[in-house]
Amino acid sequence: MPLPPSLLWLLPAALVAPLLFPQHVCAQPAAADSRATPAEVAIEQDTVTTSDGWTIPLWCYNVPDDTSPQGIVILLHDLGGSHATVEPLAKALQAAKCIVVAPDLRGHGDSEPASMERRTPGDKNAFTSMKRGDFEMMAASRGGSVRDQSGIRGDVECVRNWIVSRQKQPQDRDHPLPRAPLFVVGSGLGAIVAAHWVSADAAWPDIASGAQGRQVAGLVMISPAIVAKGFPIAPALSRNGLPYDEKNSSKNMPVVFVAGAPDRDARTLFKQMKVSRKDAWHDSRDRDGSPCKPGEASLLFIDHPAEKSGDDLATTKSPDAKARLIDPMSLIPGFVQMAAGRARR
Repeated sequence: MPLPPSLLWLLPAALVAPLLFPQHVCAQPAAADSRATPAEVAIEQDTVTTSDGWTIPLWCYNVPDDTSPQGIVILLHDLGGSHATVEPLAKALQAAKCIVVAPDLRGHGDSEPASMERRTPGDKNAFTSMKRGDFEMMAASRGGSVRDQSGIRGDVECVRNWIVSRQKQPQDRDHPLPRAPLFVVGSGLGAIVAAHWVSADAAWPDIASGAQGRQVAGLVMISPAIVAKGFPIAPALSRNGLPYDEKNSSKNMPVVFVAGAPDRDARTLFKQMKVSRKDAWHDSRDRDGSPCKPGEASLLFIDHPAEKSGDDLATTKSPDAKARLIDPMSLIPGFVQMAAGRARR
């Protein structure tokens, strides 16, 4: 059975883009493309250091030098995960011509604190003893009025700064990063961190040289929880957290919820956000009752039937080919392409 028209955007980006954004689609070359495929582009590994001394490793999944990327995606894993647990999604985005930067958040994977007394070398479970303040610092971005000189720089802010530095000094890099719309995708705890960092980004004031914040073209939250380890998501999703212009809804950053069968919190959070975006949402469970088409909505909810959550949902590969159309590894690249087209208008 074919997907209903309101869900066409869930198709892989290459199929859905001509239908929803025809003005952005160029004619396909007749000859075979001899450029390097994403699989042939080396995955770069680097580290950044936060203002409180954590060493955060990151992995950059680049695109060939002669490829114009659809977007740059900061990809954040769930509690207890690492870049490796979301790598299938990173590679799916890379294959769809997105540059992906995936860190190991503090207390996870190969991250290291300033003092090794806080963590045994090789311990992959340091997150179990972390407190709310540790999780807040993952998303922190504040201190002063000039962002490049900010006093408090958490995990995601340092990843963002790494991206910006690679864009500003391309002549010093073997694989510089081109400029492209920025997206943040988070899973589980990573969704909470993503929402808080996007909120912090939006709070930076403009200065004489231009805008310092509001740099995010889209936010995707997979299995977000209302609270994790005492760290609540609500302040980030409020009107003060994610500014919303009712008079010009088409200019608002689109927010996507992706929920598996167990993700009750995601459904609650979407319901709460609908109140402030009452004429600008789309729900895949109620396509006829949704006031917006997916390509026009600034708030979207995608209901996935899998009995999975967090990183497992983010990287799921449904056995049925039709069901795979709403797997995050198909859905999110399509969303990035459409939102990037919107951001470039």
